[in-house]
Amino acid sequence: MVREQVRVDTRRLQWKCVESRADSKRLSYGRFILSPLLKGQADTIGIALRRALLGEIEGTCITRAKLANIRHEYSTIVGIQESVHEILMNLKEIVLRSNLYGTCDATICARGPGYITAKDIILPPYVEIVDNTQHIATLTEPIELCIRLQIERNRGYLIKRSKNFEDGSYPIDAVFMPVRNVNHSIHSYGTGTEKHEILFLEIWTNGSLTPKEALQEASRNLIDLFIPFLQTEEENLQLEDNQHMVPLRPSTLPDKLVKIRKNKKKIALKSIFIDQLELPPRVYNCFKRANIHTLLDLLNNSQEDLMKIEHFRIEDVKGILDILEKRFGIDLPKNAFSIHK
Repeated sequence: MVREQVRVDTRRLQWKCVESRADSKRLSYGRFILSPLLKGQADTIGIALRRALLGEIEGTCITRAKLANIRHEYSTIVGIQESVHEILMNLKEIVLRSNLYGTCDATICARGPGYITAKDIILPPYVEIVDNTQHIATLTEPIELCIRLQIERNRGYLIKRSKNFEDGSYPIDAVFMPVRNVNHSIHSYGTGTEKHEILFLEIWTNGSLTPKEALQEASRNLIDLFIPFLQTEEENLQLEDNQHMVPLRPSTLPDKLVKIRKNKKKIALKSIFIDQLELPPRVYNCFKRANIHTLLDLLNNSQEDLMKIEHFRIEDVKGILDILEKRFGIDLPKNAFSIHK
């Protein structure tokens, strides 16, 4: 645990982490201060940050499990102590950390007798388990249990539908929010017209993010939400019925905000691995040999560059262009002279 004395600096606005601790692998705590603020500003910032921390940060969860030859969720399996429903509830408790874009698959294949825990899950390299000790099932006989899992990165809640699936595939409730709780409090100081405030912010996370990482991510998301208001001056707009799109005249954003947006976009592209593009095996292997591992790596190449990869064909380039257009709305330049690396 780290604890520091709170010092008030009246010269300029500053933030600081004054307490940090990990109560367990799945519970982290951080306490932060922001000061000096004018009267009323602490409440404005505290409320906005609390909502962003609880609702705007993405997390990773298991959202579906498939067990072969299972008729319904409340079935029991010979040789397994838990019912299918109990196994699904245990899978729901697993906390994941990832750079995943969208969804991916994972598997569990184990043979009894013995205990199955989170460490028995076979994951893609961009997903990791925060606590490997989470119990999943107990095999009481020498049988084999195989479960296919779907992992998703999203935000907020995902409530499963009550429908059972005959193929043995069952949805799992997901709480994507990595932040478990947020409190903010305000300390006022000064006299008369010189009153100032200090904002105290307490954050609890599930271990997939540190409280500091969560605070920074929430702040970036808030900036993104307000950037559209900086893109145009106030205009007299007349909207027709059922008109939802309002064209905005582009204007120059502050350099710091432009840099933040570019950096965030670059980080997002680096977080999308080519494993997630559902490529044909031969194309996937060609990319691996060419050291193209993420979407950002791919976008740093032109169509001409791809054709130089050994065993890569024009049909492969067309397939890649189709995937990029349908999934991301982006394209590759035809030759290397038109690409900005």
